[in-house]
Order: sequence, then structure tokens, then C-alpha cells
Amino acid sequence: MGDRLLALVGPLCALRAEEQGAPVRVYRAPPGLDAVQAVWWRDTVLWDEAVDEAERPAYLLLLGDFDGASLELQQVLAAEGFPGRLTFSSDAGYEAYVDKVLRWSRAPAPIRKARALLFTAHDGTAATTVGYQALMAPCLGSLRRRQEDGGLCAEQPAEVGSSSSWSAQQLLAHAATADASVLFTMSHGLGAPRGGWGSLQEQRARQGAMSLGREGVLEASALATAPFVPGGLWFFLACFGAGTPSRSVYHPWLSRLREAGEYPGRLDRLMASLPREGAPPFVAALPQAVLANPQGPLAVIGHVDLAWTYSFQEMGRAARDRPSRFLGMLSGLVEGSRAGVGLSALLRSFVMANTELTTLYEQEELARQSGQASPVDAVALAHLWMLRHDLSGYVLLGDPAVRLPLTRSVAQAVPPSPLTSRAPVPAEDMARAVLAMLGGGESESALALRVGVPLERLQQWRRAYTEAGLAALMALRSRG
Repeated sequence: MGDRLLALVGPLCALRAEEQGAPVRVYRAPPGLDAVQAVWWRDTVLWDEAVDEAERPAYLLLLGDFDGASLELQQVLAAEGFPGRLTFSSDAGYEAYVDKVLRWSRAPAPIRKARALLFTAHDGTAATTVGYQALMAPCLGSLRRRQEDGGLCAEQPAEVGSSSSWSAQQLLAHAATADASVLFTMSHGLGAPRGGWGSLQEQRARQGAMSLGREGVLEASALATAPFVPGGLWFFLACFGAGTPSRSVYHPWLSRLREAGEYPGRLDRLMASLPREGAPPFVAALPQAVLANPQGPLAVIGHVDLAWTYSFQEMGRAARDRPSRFLGMLSGLVEGSRAGVGLSALLRSFVMANTELTTLYEQEELARQSGQASPVDAVALAHLWMLRHDLSGYVLLGDPAVRLPLTRSVAQAVPPSPLTSRAPVPAEDMARAVLAMLGGGESESALALRVGVPLERLQQWRRAYTEAGLAALMALRSRG
């Protein structure tokens, strides 16, 4: 199985090897790793001390469905690197996707600036209404201001439709002509009907499809061949939009919130759309269809399991909207960052949530050892776990190294420096080099050569930049 999939993506591996000036590394992970096992695999195999740090890959492409290289493995890898996944029901899907990526990467790029398109399914439900007010509208406004102020190298962002006038046909018409664009959509995702799915085959074919209320449902068959964001990137925010896990990570925390009177929903609905006992988790059919579509996007970012508002709203006593968590991702993607780097901008909030959870558990343990009552609010802890799990549900489908085919890359903003120069590099140039490194416009070794520093020093700059940025964000969070 693994050898067959490797052969199917062989031309894509050859392209990436040519870009980075080194062969592509191949790793084989046992199927079905849970989170603990995935951490162990990462620490002992991917981070093998026998391998030089400079040789460890940052971009990781998982092949096959969640019953092989598990969802938990992809989530663990996302905390430190840029993983993506390819899975299709037939060999033809892999071949079509690889051909598409090679075609867009090697063709002349006439597009100098890309555009962000935002679409909301205003179906009258509370979820899409809150999502539009707390996320979509603020993101559109911020992107427009950045573009007008010169802080966003892109065309003017646009909204597809409006709260009073929108339709599926508007979305399809705009997406058909949106070459090399970033499409951000928010809608419901199709879950189990009240009577349950008639069969596992029906569930795998339809769950996670784009539900548009009175406009019906956009399923895999509707987007399998028609032009839909050709050569672009699609951020598909919907329940089960990227796939369905084998279990719900939300249940224990919602149970606690329900006991505290902060969650009025039915807990049994959390389980209604999960696979039947013994059935495997799966990647949704809709993103598989658009990725295999020669006139479709190069990558899809979507959500596994139910998608909540936690990712863009603080809950509990410190309730507030947090659309800024998505802005770094959208800005980076539209300016030409590689898809994996774009998603990592959103997942920084996941890392921050993990850091906060670690701090709270340390406080609990110190109180326990001293015989004191825990100072940690159990309800606040449950909200934090919901935030953590909601953020970790966003995954990348497609090659994480793809990006919009623009004529100008972020890496070109780094000024060349002679290798023989021993003068200290200005801080501004160090920052530009790190941003170019994160943007993935060229291999790290080539960038280090052009900047004029050893690769180890460039990687040291990246670590310092990331750690300082995380510390600054945590300080801002603590101040409210």
C-alpha cells in the first residue's frame, strides 16, 4: 500500500527534491497511532538524534486515509511542522492532483497579486449568524484596511454575496473564475440525518458536504469537474468539512460545562455523526473531489469533527471575539505563503492554549502537593480544552508545500549578503530572513547561502523569533 502511494506521488516528490536541492525523505509510521503513540513516533523516529537537525523535514505529506497515518499523528506533527495529507478513493485521484500541482508550479505565472474571497451561507441559523458577525465580517474589514494601507500585497478582498442577497450560484460563479485566489467559506457541514445514515458508504460520500440551507447541498459530485478556485486555496469552515474522527474529543468537557449550566445542548448529538462501532475514521469526500479536480484548488484547509465558535470566540467570563487568529493565515496565504505555513499561523493559538493548559495543571499539582485546594476554575479549564480541541481540528488536505502561483515570492524581499561578510546582520534583515524561511519560497540551505550565514544560525534566528513572538502573545493574552 505505502509503496503504491509513493509511486503515485513520485513526480511531486521529484519536484520538491529539485526545489530543495536534496532528496525527499520517506518515513513509514504504523497505522492507527493514538495521540500518545504519535508523540512517541515523532520523538523517536522523526526526531531521531542520529539525523542532523538541518536534515529533518518541516513539510510532511501524509499519504492515505485516517485509518492509516492517523489523524492524531497529523495533529501532533502540526505542533512543530507543516503536515498535509493526500487520500483518494482511486489511483486516478492521486495522479490528477500531482499533475495539477506540477502544471501550476511550472507554468508561467501571470498573476502578480491574488485576491481573498469570503463567502458566508446566511441560512438564518444562529451558528452562521454568529460566525458572520464575529469572524467573517471582521476579517473582511481588516483585510480591506490592510490592503488599502499597503500592508497587504494583494488585490482588494471581496465578499461573495451579502447577508440579504446570497446564493449557491453566486459562490459557484465567483469560484469558477477565481484563478489563484484564496476562498474562505463558512457554512454548515452535512452531518447525520435524524434517522442516521443508511449505510457507511452513504456517510462517507455525503458527510461534511457544504450545507446551504434553502440553497441545498454542494456535494462531491457537484465540484468534481467544474472549475472551482483553479490553482487557488480553499479554507472550508464547516462541521466535518475535512473529515470525521473515530471519537469525540469534546464530550468530557461539554459534560462538565453542562453540569455547570454553560452548555444547554444534547450530548448524544455529539456521537450521532461518528462512524459506527468498528468503522474507521475518514477524510470527507468533498475536499477529495476538488483536489482531484484538474480545475480545482491546490489545497483545502478544513475541520475534522464538529466545528465550534471557540476558535474565534473566547468563552466564559472573558468572552470576546478573536477573528485575529485567522487573519495571519489569510494574509499569508493570499501573499504567497506555502499552505502549511499559512495554517501554522492559525495553529499558533493551539500552541498557546497548550501552554496555558500546562501552566494550569502545574498550579493544580503544586496545590495538591501542598494540601491546598486547587486554584484552577474547572469551568474555565473546560472552556480552554474546548478551544484547544477546536483549533486542533483544522487540518490541511493537499501538499503543504503548495502556494499560489504568483510572480513574486516573499523570499525575494530578503536582500542578498555576501558569504564573506562578517559584519553583524541588521535585525530588520534577520526578521525578513526568518519570514522568508517560514514562507518556504526557497530551500533553507539556499536562503542561508544568499543571506550569508550558516544554516544553523538561520535556524537559531527562527527559534528566537518564534519563542519571542509566542511570549509576546501570551503577555498580551494575560493583559486581556
